[in-house]
Amino acid sequence: MASMTSASASAGRILLADDDRAIRESLERALMLEGHEVLTAEDGVQALAKAHAEQLDLLILDVMMPGVDGLGVTRVLRAEGDRRPILMLTARVETSDRVAGLDAGADDYLPKPFELDELLARIRALLRRAAPVPEDGERPEPVLQVGDLRLDPAARRVWRGGREVELSKTEFDLLELLARNAGIVLDHPTIYDRIWGYDFGPDSKNLAVYISYLRRKLDSPDAPPLIQTVRGVGYTLRPQEG
Repeated sequence: MASMTSASASAGRILLADDDRAIRESLERALMLEGHEVLTAEDGVQALAKAHAEQLDLLILDVMMPGVDGLGVTRVLRAEGDRRPILMLTARVETSDRVAGLDAGADDYLPKPFELDELLARIRALLRRAAPVPEDGERPEPVLQVGDLRLDPAARRVWRGGREVELSKTEFDLLELLARNAGIVLDHPTIYDRIWGYDFGPDSKNLAVYISYLRRKLDSPDAPPLIQTVRGVGYTLRPQEG
């Protein structure tokens, strides 16, 4: 397990739910050493109870828990309108399983086994994106438009044509990055650094999963693909030429 950095200034109040006691206690210690306040749950029922009762900045949920699993907890919270960031942990490595986690409303998805530094980097990124923007009296940012896609950074809302598209925090941040650089090909390391604050290396499928999921939400027979793949390089956002 990689060595830890010093306590972060962006420490938060985190709920950690995992039915494996050894993993739960190990991660609890590691997160506390990073300066986070950690609450724990042994299963999905406890996780839901604490999520309803406690002020939290982030939830870390294991997918495979007895009773109500991590996906079930996420679906319940999202159905209630809870937008706090959720990071899923799971031993499942298939892309379809990752998509299921994102479909439930998770903001990020980390397969086991993982390096502690990678987990901490993802936590920092989620807490950073969830932090409230200070009021400085400036005018709201203008709505970004690429083809029939409209993205409102201030309201964090997205429309494709006349249809509003619901996105998780990470999905929105990724689409916003592409929209702000429309027509420019962004390579994988740049996207990882800007969105996650950490380059997970050439073997990571995390970015491909999020791109795939954005396409599923944005595209339809009446709305041709906007996100284009430049093989061996990265991705760009531009309307498909007729």
